[in-house]
Amino acid sequence: MTHFSRSWTALLAAVADVPDDDFARPSGCTGWLVRDLVCHLVIDAQDVLITLVTPADTEPTADAVTYWNLVEPPTGDDPLDALIPRLAAAYGDPGLLKFHLDDVGSAAGRAAELADPAARVSTQGKVLTVADYLSAYVLEWTLHHLDLIAHLPSAAGPPADTLAAARAALERIAGAPFPAELSDADALLVGTGRRAPTAGERAVLGGLAARMPFVLG
Repeated sequence: MTHFSRSWTALLAAVADVPDDDFARPSGCTGWLVRDLVCHLVIDAQDVLITLVTPADTEPTADAVTYWNLVEPPTGDDPLDALIPRLAAAYGDPGLLKFHLDDVGSAAGRAAELADPAARVSTQGKVLTVADYLSAYVLEWTLHHLDLIAHLPSAAGPPADTLAAARAALERIAGAPFPAELSDADALLVGTGRRAPTAGERAVLGGLAARMPFVLG
């Protein structure tokens, strides 16, 4: 839960520091501008708030790893994927989008800090402990932090400890470790298909390269 707070706080701070003009730059999410990604984070924050107040009285059916499904790479045809750019454009002023994310995002962060780690919650037809649910989101926040700064070279990146935690989570999902030669950020970017591996990376990845990317949904 500490990693959840650190990764989310760092991501909110990074968004707040993005100049308004840079909201029209591409993000690391295929087909999405920075403003689209930030709009998606608003929805993510709402999902966290909704889930934390949706208690479950049955045994957990998923954990921080099995929460994630492996899906096909996005094509832009998914209705929600297509909706996000229209919602983001409707804000007009990037300052309004920043304000909304800070408002809802801060509430999500406070709700996470107040939640009982052992409590069980329900989301997407799954039951998890709060601790597992929030742990799953460390991977989400860290990947989207990398998406945010993909074309913003001066922006601050994710904290080192949350990068390491996100890498460990992806390795559990993949069922294999990524080579030590890859930094945590590179393992996440290459492993999830956000960029293609170089020839050297493909060589050290060995058989794991044929199973990539691990696209999470």
